[in-house]
Amino acid sequence: MTSVISCPAVFAYHAPMEQFTSTQKKDLKVLLSFVHVFCSMRHENREETDLPADLAHMFRKGLTLCPDCRALIAYALDKRRKCPLDPKPSCKHCRIHCYNKEYRARIREIMAFSGRKMIMRGRLDYLWHYLF
Repeated sequence: MTSVISCPAVFAYHAPMEQFTSTQKKDLKVLLSFVHVFCSMRHENREETDLPADLAHMFRKGLTLCPDCRALIAYALDKRRKCPLDPKPSCKHCRIHCYNKEYRARIREIMAFSGRKMIMRGRLDYLWHYLF
């Protein structure tokens, strides 16, 4: 006689979302801040970037990015919005990697560069976010 042990699903799949939760907004603010630091230090042809309404209030002075970084942010927001998992985990704790290899490598480069810069500037809250 065999028995089957069923494990409850940790995540359920669902349709794309319209608005981000507060936790997701915090994660996206960190991502946007890191990309902004990277772009301001490495790229020159930056322009004001339009953000979705639920994220625009996070940056009082606005966000200036080059076209490449703007495309990366648009890709990241789109992937985050279409994440099939519910509840949506932060990307670093996710078991599904939805970014393709090129974008994942760019995000790693940006996080490594900007993380060091921000910690050197005294932003220890980003160190906390990195570790946990």
